[in-house]
Amino acid sequence: MALQRKTGLGKGLGALLQNEDIQVSRNTPEQTPGGTENVNSAGSINFVKVSQIAVNPFQPRTDFDEQALQELAESIILQGLIQPITVRQVSKNEYQLISGERRLRASKIAGIEEVPAYVRTANDQQMLEMALIENIQRENLNAIEVALSFQRMIEECNLKQEELGERVSKNRSTVTNYLRLLKLPPAIQAGIRDGQVSMGHARALINVGEVDKQLFVFQEIIDKGLSVRMTEILVRNIQEQNKPKKHPVGKQMDFQYQKIEDDLASRFSTRVRLNLKNSKGKGAIEIPFESEDDLSRILELLDW
Repeated sequence: MALQRKTGLGKGLGALLQNEDIQVSRNTPEQTPGGTENVNSAGSINFVKVSQIAVNPFQPRTDFDEQALQELAESIILQGLIQPITVRQVSKNEYQLISGERRLRASKIAGIEEVPAYVRTANDQQMLEMALIENIQRENLNAIEVALSFQRMIEECNLKQEELGERVSKNRSTVTNYLRLLKLPPAIQAGIRDGQVSMGHARALINVGEVDKQLFVFQEIIDKGLSVRMTEILVRNIQEQNKPKKHPVGKQMDFQYQKIEDDLASRFSTRVRLNLKNSKGKGAIEIPFESEDDLSRILELLDW
């Protein structure tokens, strides 16, 4: 489908103009004698040439869905750009994007020459904070992008976790859980970023102490399609296995039996016990389950 440039305000922005508190101007903000910009009221909208807008160097988002951008571009052609972007003026004919890169990219695809924009005054730290907050709250960032945004706000904006939580309207424990994702091995971080595992899976993986065991569970999730609940059970079993085992005197499990127990636990994603009755090898295999669904899963693995 060939995209044709839309020159009017569009139905979306046109509807906004019915509110007399909103002012629209195609004039750029005036410059005061001291070189600072004289911006209209906070609700004012200016039309800025797309060619004069540089992307935000502090943009936390790195991946943009090309198909989604194309669909948004087609919507802009039909409806106009409903929501203005936000920029700051850095010179007479030069602007820097604060928020709305997805809308700006789609406008370029649509062939739009001018876009409605709020023009704000912001220094670099304010720009970073505004861009990060805008993306965290309004864009569909993956969990790793959110975690990196949180980390940047803490390191570059000199915020404590409590202050960060207030800025993004999240409690401290939520902020902490996101930041802990960045301590996972790179392969798992990439899996979270690419949607191979969910945030729920990742929170379970964080509770596994050793990197090799984290990678093992991560691979089990992918290979066996483990749910978050099943992953939590597997992690709990691994933690149980790491605890010193208590066996009756004279019935200490040797390496061979321990290996069988560990292999079965991995296969069934649940703790498996070999209960030895005597020195002749007599005993029983115990496979606990957490629910009827968990029992059905185990029976399915047994081809019952």
